[in-house]
Amino acid sequence: MQEFIRRALSFLRDKQILHRLGVLVSITVIAIACYILYRQLRNIDLAKVLDALGRSEPRAIVLAGLAVAAGYFTLTFYDLFAVRAIGRADVPYRINALAAFTSYSVGHNVGASAFTGGAVRYRIYSAWGLDAVDVAKVCFIAGLTFWLGNAAVLGLGVAYHPEAAAAIDQLPPWLNRAAALAILLGLAGYVAWVSVSPRQFGRGPWTVLLPGGSLTLLQIAIGIVDLGFCALAMYMLVPDEPNLGFVVVAVIFVSATLLGFASHSPGGLGVFDAAMLVGLWQMDKEELLAGMLLFRLLYYILPFVLSVMLLTFREITIGARMKRLGRDGDGADANPGRDVLRSGKYGDTGA
Repeated sequence: MQEFIRRALSFLRDKQILHRLGVLVSITVIAIACYILYRQLRNIDLAKVLDALGRSEPRAIVLAGLAVAAGYFTLTFYDLFAVRAIGRADVPYRINALAAFTSYSVGHNVGASAFTGGAVRYRIYSAWGLDAVDVAKVCFIAGLTFWLGNAAVLGLGVAYHPEAAAAIDQLPPWLNRAAALAILLGLAGYVAWVSVSPRQFGRGPWTVLLPGGSLTLLQIAIGIVDLGFCALAMYMLVPDEPNLGFVVVAVIFVSATLLGFASHSPGGLGVFDAAMLVGLWQMDKEELLAGMLLFRLLYYILPFVLSVMLLTFREITIGARMKRLGRDGDGADANPGRDVLRSGKYGDTGA
């Protein structure tokens, strides 16, 4: 059976069928979202949205900002976990934090995060001796942590409150609860599967040793905490009335986020917004839009600006120190920078 699945996947990959299906799914999701967004926004009063922005409580914005900061702090453990999972415990936490923060904030805003975030990670980790294969493994394990956390949050949330998901997918609550329980059973099965014996994914040099049962539970916990902080930030910014409760907002937020990732649009733009407007239909649209705009500012724009500044400063610092090293070494070493950056001979660059 496993050989049949492997051959089927190989055939689909060789014929680029999976790629074409992915593109088709992305286009379909974006098209549907644009149609829904048009219907939701056609009667929106822009002046009311601006007025709602002006009336936003500073306390709620500050608390949401703190939740976003906590969420990005949790993201750093995605890379910390992944880098150690491939056997590179020598890479310090500050490098994991820099790579995680910049790669995710750039990937969130530019789109195609697997490529843009991977490129940022490679630029940072290559200074510590990680090659393209190592970085690909880090991206895979970090992505696995994200999806395990999403599955856990969505499964638990929908199982507890299936009506929240029904607002988006328009399916009966009992069917949503059944799907959520199936997700949770799948998670439990995966944890049991990796607990029995060491499991691998991939072929040749691309083979990744999957984390065992206890480490997988840690992955799930990291993902839950990350998404919990993100959902809390969104909850702080949506209208107070009607008070739907944190669980409802969290389920709709995670569902909207996953749809945004499926579309591959930058920041889930359009798709995330349409899902939130449909899911939280009970709320005043102008006030909800104001909260969503503030969330985008806090979660997407500000971290992106900070990431660009950090990456720019890093490149300028590395360039200047490599020039100095080249003068001191009279050009004896064709690539002197890596060892110096790792050794910290000229100070901690964070590279």
